[in-house]
Parts: sequence; structure tokens; C-alpha cells
Amino acid sequence: MLRPNLLRRCAAEGLAAFALVFAGCGAIITDATRDGALGAVGIAAVFGLIIMVMIYATGHLSGAHINPAVTIAFTLTRHFPLRDAVAYIAAQLAGASAAALVLLALWSSRPADLGATVPSVGTGPALLYEILLTAVLMFVIVAVATDTRAVGAGAAIAIGGAVALDALFGGPLTGASMNPARSFGPALASGEWTAFWVYVAGPVVGASLGAGAYQFIRVPQSVASV
Repeated sequence: MLRPNLLRRCAAEGLAAFALVFAGCGAIITDATRDGALGAVGIAAVFGLIIMVMIYATGHLSGAHINPAVTIAFTLTRHFPLRDAVAYIAAQLAGASAAALVLLALWSSRPADLGATVPSVGTGPALLYEILLTAVLMFVIVAVATDTRAVGAGAAIAIGGAVALDALFGGPLTGASMNPARSFGPALASGEWTAFWVYVAGPVVGASLGAGAYQFIRVPQSVASV
């Protein structure tokens, strides 16, 4: 199959990041303006579902990173070329920002800070939560995306499930960002930058740890086939 060129792959990444912020942060806004109509479970489900469907929609085009931390981790573990990583990250940030600006146009009163991630715990615990939440997510991503012995057809379900799971128990504490682009877009549109560095450092460190952990425990195929 002919692989799309870098511009087309970046367009896929940008569109997927747009969908993530528009749906996920849109769910937060809906919940805030409709007396908790969705609740924490509903919001977590929206984030997990939008990631799942975007992986199915764009995975064969760009790999469906949708997350600068994922791109960085894939680059560090040599699953992704450095020359493409900067373009992917720029596209993800642009897509997330565009979605947040659309939400701002729709909700000028900025309910729930347009879904901006602000920790409800101290910055230290918030940082640790973001590291561990992202590590779990990236561990799953590397397992299903790079190991041919994993069940490839269910990759989107597994990754979307990991996002929803993390959001269920981490969302009320940190917003369960796990994604610098997801946090950057709403912060830019709402002007809410409280502890924003947590949502850059935590996911980047966590994704690198999660990817490294799976690389460490995976059995080389030459050994596994013996």
C-alpha cells in the first residue's frame, strides 16, 4: 500500500487532534452547562470513543499518534523518524488549537474554561498522576502498535479503552490529559494556563517510560518463535 506523503499524514494528525478536542472538551462543556448530564463516566467514555474512532479512521494513514508525547516516545524508541516528528507535533498542536477556537466561538462565556486541564490536587501529585496515566496509555500503544504478536485488529479498542480507563480515575484529579496538544488548545483559547507545564512534562516523561517499559519486557520474535 502506498504511504501518504508527510503533508497528508500531518493533515490526518491535525484532523484527529481537532476531533479529540472538539468532542472531548465539548463533552466537558456540555456537562458543565447541562447540570452534569454526562458526568465523569460520560466524559471519560467520550474521550475513549473519539480516540478509538480516530485510530480506525486515520491509523492507516498517519499511524494515529494524535499526541505529541506519543510521537516523542515513538521517536525515542526508534519507531518513528525524527525528521517527521516535528511536523507531526506541529500538526497536532494546530488541530487541537483550531478545535478549541471553534469551541470559543460557540461558547464565548468559556464554560469550564473550554475544557482546559487544571489540577484539583497539588502540582507534585498532579505531575505524578500525569506521568503514570500516560505511561499506562503508552505501554498499551506500544504493545498493540509495534508488536506483531499483539491483536492488531483490536488496537483502536485497546487504546481507546486505556484512555477511558485513565480518564475515569484520573480525570477528576488532573483532567487526565496525557496529551500536551489536548491541554494546549483549550489553554490557548481560554487563557487558563494554571500549571500548564504539568501537562507537557508529565505526558512526555510518562510516554517515554511506558514505551521503554514495553521495550524492556518484550520478547524478541526470534526467541519467541523457538
